[in-house]
Amino acid sequence: MEQENCSAFMMTRKRKSLEENCISSTFLMDELNEDLLEGVLSRLPTSAFFRLSSVCKRWNSVASSSSFKLACSRIPCRDPWFFMVDPHLNRSIIFDSAEKSWKKLNHPPLLQENSNSNSMPVSASGGFICLRNSYGNFIVCNPVTGSCNEHPPLDPALQSLTFHAIVMSSCPNKHDQSSYKLVVVFGELPKLSFRVYNSSSRCWEEEMALCKKFNDDDDSKELDDSTEFDSNDDNAVYFLSKAGNVVATNMQRSPSKQYSSVITSKNGEEIVHFLSSSGSVVACNLTSKCFTEYPRLLPVFYEYSIDLVECGGRMLVVLLSEFFESASLRVWYYDEDVRSWQQIAAMPPAMSHEWYGKNVDINCVGAGDQILICLSSAEISSCVLCDLASNEWVELPKCFVDGEAIKFMSAFSFQPRIEASL
Repeated sequence: MEQENCSAFMMTRKRKSLEENCISSTFLMDELNEDLLEGVLSRLPTSAFFRLSSVCKRWNSVASSSSFKLACSRIPCRDPWFFMVDPHLNRSIIFDSAEKSWKKLNHPPLLQENSNSNSMPVSASGGFICLRNSYGNFIVCNPVTGSCNEHPPLDPALQSLTFHAIVMSSCPNKHDQSSYKLVVVFGELPKLSFRVYNSSSRCWEEEMALCKKFNDDDDSKELDDSTEFDSNDDNAVYFLSKAGNVVATNMQRSPSKQYSSVITSKNGEEIVHFLSSSGSVVACNLTSKCFTEYPRLLPVFYEYSIDLVECGGRMLVVLLSEFFESASLRVWYYDEDVRSWQQIAAMPPAMSHEWYGKNVDINCVGAGDQILICLSSAEISSCVLCDLASNEWVELPKCFVDGEAIKFMSAFSFQPRIEASL
């Protein structure tokens, strides 16, 4: 009995000692100096920044300080937000991938002023969204802060040309979340050109021409003005569908994704990929100033919807096809070494089958290892988030505004950064 009492006493003393150590090791946030407090708060999810000002006077002061924004810029990456595009184009609704919830942001003032010009989102990168209005001018904004900047207009002669790609890329300047480039690819195949807007110089660079390469093995075999070019791939090809309808293969994409294009970087070379009107993928190497076409994934007589995304620095293709009386949605990667498409993910058949025969248009956007897919038709619509690392497919909950479910046409991914200014 005496030994049991001694053991119990020792255990009690040990427990009290641990509790005292825990109590002595705790501290209050107010005990942190300014630099440490800003460092801790900068690691909170961006959605929490909107609530800092209501916590206390000190946190309100931190939220509005320039040193806090500098601390935020040191966070290399944030969970993406998806800027959703609906038919009205007059509200800013985002999906927060960190909190798995919908949020409504204040519509940027400059876009409200240009509401009559029908500004349409066309690209995104870093903390910015790029829009193009009906006059052909580009407006870049930070959806989180509402700051906007309208770029100098392009030459009037360029406004009448066909635009194939509009892409943004963040410049790799350390702690500078406000530096970016905007690239536009235009012209009629095979005579393509591109121009670059650099935010650092705040002007458009000179127009550069792109030459077509027939294949990767013959670097010298390029097109010149006297070379004939077979442009049949970009003309409509008509065929009879399984339902007996005449179908044209030239793609009439949703207006919100008419510039289905992405930019990637490989071995120090920047490459812009876009979809031609026939659905083939065109790769434009901005560094070597040439372009090439990838082989088609499916024969032209298959009915399908297709889109491009950038994930983890790679260009991927999301393809919705129909065969064997079912619909199949798959993700593909083009292997340059073997020159063929490789499947890397597929939507479970139980999810994709419901889209069979619905004439679905898919519009997709990539962010890290995630792909957000907006599927829409006259009958039904849905948003699905795919995690490529786990091959997990999740349908997002409906977004309701004033009791009405919103139908989204497309989305653009960006990092919510309060420090990215224009």
